[in-house]
This record gives sequence, C-alpha cells and structure tokens, in this order.
Amino acid sequence: MTPALTDPPPAREGGYDPRHNQSLFAVEDRHFWFRSRNRIVAAMAAKYTRQLPAGFYVLEVGCGNGSVTRVLQDTCATGNVIGADLYLEGLVNARSRGVKMLVQADMSRFPFGSGFALAGMFDVLEHIPDDCGALRSLYNALSPGGRLLLSVPAHQSLWSYFDEVALHCRRYELEGLRSKCLDAGYEVEYATEFMSFLYPLMKTQRRWKDFMRKRTGKNLEETVAGDLSINPLLNAALDRAGRAETFLIRRGVSLPFGTSIFLVARKPLAPG
Repeated sequence: MTPALTDPPPAREGGYDPRHNQSLFAVEDRHFWFRSRNRIVAAMAAKYTRQLPAGFYVLEVGCGNGSVTRVLQDTCATGNVIGADLYLEGLVNARSRGVKMLVQADMSRFPFGSGFALAGMFDVLEHIPDDCGALRSLYNALSPGGRLLLSVPAHQSLWSYFDEVALHCRRYELEGLRSKCLDAGYEVEYATEFMSFLYPLMKTQRRWKDFMRKRTGKNLEETVAGDLSINPLLNAALDRAGRAETFLIRRGVSLPFGTSIFLVARKPLAPG
C-alpha cells in the first residue's frame, strides 16, 4: 500500500557506504541509468546557465565519482564547477575523470558561503536524515535567483532491498518533495518524474528478488549483486528510451510516473 503524502516514511539512519564507489565507477559511463540522468542534468544546466556572464559558480554536493560533475564542467564551460563529497575514494575517481575543482566536505558542517548561480544534488538527498536541513543549506549557498537541480528516487511503494543496501533514508513522492522545497524558501519552477520506461521493470524485478531473498535466506548484499550489470542489448534499448524521455523533459513536459524525480527550484531575487 502506498503511504499517504502526509505520512512520513519510517525513520532510518541513512548514510553512504564508500565501498560502493568502485563498483559504480566501473559502470557509470556505460550504464543507461547514469547516462539518462546525466543527459537530463546537462539539458537543465545548459538552460539555466547559457545566459550567465562568464565566471559564475556551480556546486555539486555529493559528487561521488564525478560522473555528473564532469557533465556540469563540460556544460558550464564558462563557469567554475566545484564538486564536493565527504569521501576521498570518490574524489580520487572524480579527479581521474578530469574534474578540476574538488573539495572534501561534510554536508552537516556546510563549508560554503553564498554566491552559487547553480547547485546540484543528484540522488544524494535520500541518504541524508535531515533532508530539510540540507535543502536550507543549499538555499543559503545560492545567489538570489540561483537555482537548485535535484534528483531523488521516487515512491516509497518502490522501497526494496536496493534502498536498504544503498542506505537510503526514504524515497519521495513528488508533491512531498515540492512541499519540502517550498518550506525551505524556494520557488519550484519545474518538477517531473522520470525513468518512466523503467517503472514496470523495477517494480516487478525488485519485488521478485525481495520475495526470493526472504524465501532462500539470502542476505542483502547477495540479493543486490548483478543489479548494475550491463546487458548490451537491453542497455542499448533502455538508453534509447532515455533519450526520448530527455527530449520531452528538455521541452518542459512533466511525465506522469517514473522511478525517479527531477526538480528545479529557484531562490527568489528578494525575500518573500
């Protein structure tokens, strides 16, 4: 049963296991999921920075291995893109990808002042117990009129072994995420679910694996093994579906369902 929007998910400790960095680093450049998300990030970053004078600043919080940071760096070529992450393992990989500006930083002790024209947090907020506090910290880091690009996993009803292994605190409903952004002071300019083509596949596959895990007594690590493996034919087909979805999102279409949410929020030019 899907919880009501007013019912918060159970409290979870959250966090991130940096041991996952190497397995992610091995597939991020080829796997359809990362490629599809990166295309959406690139399209939105280009839209909101192309008219800015040279020298603007962009921040990605929780940059991990630098897969998205490199996209932002290429897209925002006239600006300064900074990737920040708590774990050195990811920053080393980001450096090997050619990311130029990297900072090791703890989100709970936010080290940045204001002045960013664009900030991004991509599949990070769900790991943070105090997500409202994180949204406020990013709000304070933005210049007036600056924008936040945000992606998170959608629908608590899709919660599975994968979320537990990933140390997620929660998945989000679109209206609940919108409400949290509004409470933090943002104006929400655009929000959509995405990975719509993945929804039936994920729902079926993860429920089946959860069922088999309970039946066979497999642990979580054994159950998640293989979830990021790449089947060339299936990967190519889903990558094409992702391109079609990006085409719609680039034109401002809000998709009715998906396994993830993408949201654009703006810090007002003057306090409300």
